[in-house]
Amino acid sequence: MRILALDLGTSSVRGLVLDADAEVLPGALVRRRTAVNTTDHGAGTLDGAGYLAGLVECLDELGAGGHLRGVARVAVCAQWHSVVPLDRRGAPLGPVLTWLDTRAVPPPGAVGPVDADAFHQRTGAWWHRTYWSMRLPWLRERSSVPVARFVGLAEFVLAALLTEAPMSISLASGTGLLDLRSLDWDAEACELAGAGPGELPELAPTSWSGRLRPEYARRWPDLAGARWQAPIGDGAASNIGSACVDGSRAAVTVGTSAAVRMMQAVPAGVPLPPLPERLWRYRVDHDHVVTGAAYSSGGNLFAWADRELRLPSGAELDAALARVPADGGTPTDPRLGGDRPPGLAPAGSGRIGGLSFGTSAVEILAGLMRGLCDQVAEDLTVLESTVDRTVTAVLGGGALAASPWWRRAFGAALAPRTVCWQPDPEIGAAGAALAAVGRLTDAAEPVDIGRMDEPHPPTTPASARPAYPS
Repeated sequence: MRILALDLGTSSVRGLVLDADAEVLPGALVRRRTAVNTTDHGAGTLDGAGYLAGLVECLDELGAGGHLRGVARVAVCAQWHSVVPLDRRGAPLGPVLTWLDTRAVPPPGAVGPVDADAFHQRTGAWWHRTYWSMRLPWLRERSSVPVARFVGLAEFVLAALLTEAPMSISLASGTGLLDLRSLDWDAEACELAGAGPGELPELAPTSWSGRLRPEYARRWPDLAGARWQAPIGDGAASNIGSACVDGSRAAVTVGTSAAVRMMQAVPAGVPLPPLPERLWRYRVDHDHVVTGAAYSSGGNLFAWADRELRLPSGAELDAALARVPADGGTPTDPRLGGDRPPGLAPAGSGRIGGLSFGTSAVEILAGLMRGLCDQVAEDLTVLESTVDRTVTAVLGGGALAASPWWRRAFGAALAPRTVCWQPDPEIGAAGAALAAVGRLTDAAEPVDIGRMDEPHPPTTPASARPAYPS
């Protein structure tokens, strides 16, 4: 059986065809870069129609290459927190707000949840600009046309391709409006969001699977009979792809952004474990939760430094970084994009200190990378308190696959824990594929952190090998 995995990311949309063991088939990986509109005022948006066009191009390319033959399942992982307002015809009333967007503010006079801690324990979220409880009123106020309903990026693009596109429990949990125990919309969160009947997506039941619309079944006949599984959040998929599916391991993933997460089995209706004040919690599916912390900085730190600091490239950059100690570099605050929840620092909060006439651009880059390592180390300690044990940290994601120095820096920052890494740069797609066939525990085992010079898997074409900002 072949599985088509679609990764609806921030900096790119990717399509991969994998075998039953979640290994990418030779040549069966395509991507289209996406243009994220960011501004100094905190915007972080995507053009929904352009994003859909990029996804269709990926499927066209895979179909033209014969890679869609034999595909029986389609798995999707997608960014959490995105939202786009729609009119009565289902047309977007503006761009897609991504997790990067920090502009939402509370309506005048709004006071937030009655019991903030109870709200946090129930929803795993806060009354915060990242979540729909604050974003929906802000979007409604800014729209000159009445908003009929709201959807996320995944529901928007899949509604164009499939006969129906309900919101998965996993993506619904990322809105901050879901009761994580009952798996229904939370009444207080919906009141804060001002969301009335019919304005939120339908929730996908456990047994849901989708089918292509007739026009797309004719366009991609190899997918006409394929079952589309309910999407899962990209962070949840990365945990599965990193083989971090219980309380003994935490996934440290660095792609465009970064996160540290732990996955646990908590079926629907079962009381949730206590949630520390500074951590979020979302759903992987009806039977599992993922708890952790996220950061606006990741591979985008390299993208900024590469653009602005005239860094060396390729082997020359690796050699220059190798001369910087793993705990070295200039002192920095890497929050160039502001805080992810529960923090409130706006975009533009990054700092670089300790500069001298002898400071090099590579040392500034190293300092930014190390700053993120230190943030993760602090939150991993809090995450470990929820299981009362020291866990193994598994590094993964395109940015870490591209940077041996960054992996060493994480090894130093997270010591004395055992630190290993998952060399597959497509852990999100692999995790979504495994989830689609009910094999959450079957990811490839991570390798020792010391094995830095392993080549990329032979099934990954050279043109698709990761760069820092992927």
